[in-house]
Order: sequence, then structure tokens, then C-alpha cells
Amino acid sequence: MTGTGMIDPATDASAYAASVGLDGQRLPRHVAIIMDGNGRWARSRGKERTEGHAQGAQAVARVVEECCRLAIPYLTLYCLSSENWKRPRQEIDFLMILLQRYLREERPRIQENNIRLKVIGRREGLPPEVVAAIEENVAATAHNNGLTLCLALNYGSRAEIVDAVRSLAQAVASGQMRPEEVDEAALAARLYTAGMPDPDLLIRTAGEMRVSNFLLWQISYAELWVTPHYWPEFDAALFHAALRDYARRERRFGGLGAEADTYA
Repeated sequence: MTGTGMIDPATDASAYAASVGLDGQRLPRHVAIIMDGNGRWARSRGKERTEGHAQGAQAVARVVEECCRLAIPYLTLYCLSSENWKRPRQEIDFLMILLQRYLREERPRIQENNIRLKVIGRREGLPPEVVAAIEENVAATAHNNGLTLCLALNYGSRAEIVDAVRSLAQAVASGQMRPEEVDEAALAARLYTAGMPDPDLLIRTAGEMRVSNFLLWQISYAELWVTPHYWPEFDAALFHAALRDYARRERRFGGLGAEADTYA
């Protein structure tokens, strides 16, 4: 959020979408973003990597605001992977401070705009003060019913699947489930994202053509959109470009598309 005031998506979403050249009926329900390139953006300008992360936080605010304006129900952001702990300690410490600052300073606007905060990933390893800030904000926004803003922190999709499988194994071992009851729905119900729809659109910045252990189960049928722009450069215009491209695609989910009628 950028402090521009309260957004009323129920009233303004369709008109706003039309004003920026978007079809409000063909927007994704859930957008997931791999925010890449903060460090490279900073180095290309002779700045410290931490400055790239600070500017990246501004990009987060821009995208959250656009999702609210367009009434997109779910936004998941890859903030910190479980592999990112290998980075220099100074950088990790700065990221933790930046996260706490975001949770503190943006909370009033999050509440004003009816945003529900969700955080996925393992809490183990996060500083206690960060965990406390997360829990406080998640609890405070639990009854909001606007945009669900999901932050992936200390997150790795393989670890998420392992945790889900372990939960299933325990349920079977304790007699709560029979082995034949273990199916895709049972596993999905034990993922960190349980209760959320799978992403329709996955955006990655900085031109990298990989998914980096992010929502591996959930993005099975997501549309992918990659831009060479670094994350701090990501703005409303780029977001709209991704949404327009998504709207032009035909989603088949493993079936035949409309062109199949040609061969009927």
C-alpha cells in the first residue's frame, strides 16, 4: 500500500479494470509472484544489495494496491525461501528488519483496505520478534474478507510437501485414516495453502526461467509470465501487461481447447 487511502474494490474494480485496458471478467483469481532481482538491481546502480530490498518493498506496495483496485482475491509473494539463509548475515538481518517495519507501518492500511494476511512457511529459524509480529498481524486481520495477501517466509515447497505427507502418515498410523483414503484432496488439505485456490498466474521477474521450489504442487496448471525487469522496477504497467497476457490465453487443464472443434 502507498498511503493513497481506502480502496473500495466492490464499487470500483470493473470500472478501474476497463480504464487500464483489462477485462474484469478474465482476471486471475490467484496471482503468485517470485520477486527476483533486488540485488542485481542494486548492483547495476552501484548500490548495496539492501537498497534493492528496500526498493523491492515499494514494488510490493504497488502490486498489493493494484490487486485491491482490481478485486483480485489472492496474492502470494515469495519473500524468503528456505535456501536464502545461505546469504550474508547482514543481508538476512536487514530483511528481517524490513519485514518487521512492513508489518508495523502498513498494518493500518492493511486494515483500512480489508486485507487478510496469511503467512506460509516454517516458523522455525525466524527471529522471535518476527514471529510475534507475524502472529499479531495474522490475528488482527483474520476476519477481513478482501484481498488475501499470503507471504511465503522461510518457505520451500519440498518441505511443505514433506510436512503434508508426514501429517498424512501420522493420520494413517493413528487409525484416523485408511491408506486408501489418501488422495490428492487429502494431501492438498494439509499443505500450508489449505483453503486457498491454486494460483492461476505465476509471475517471475529478472528473466529467470525456473520456479525455485515455489508452490510446486499448487502451480501445476498455472500460467507462467516472465519479465526481464528486476523486481524493484515492477510497477502497475508491468502488472497490467501480465494480466492482459493471461487474459489472452486459453486454459485447457490437460484437456482439448476450443480449436478441437475444428477436427470434430
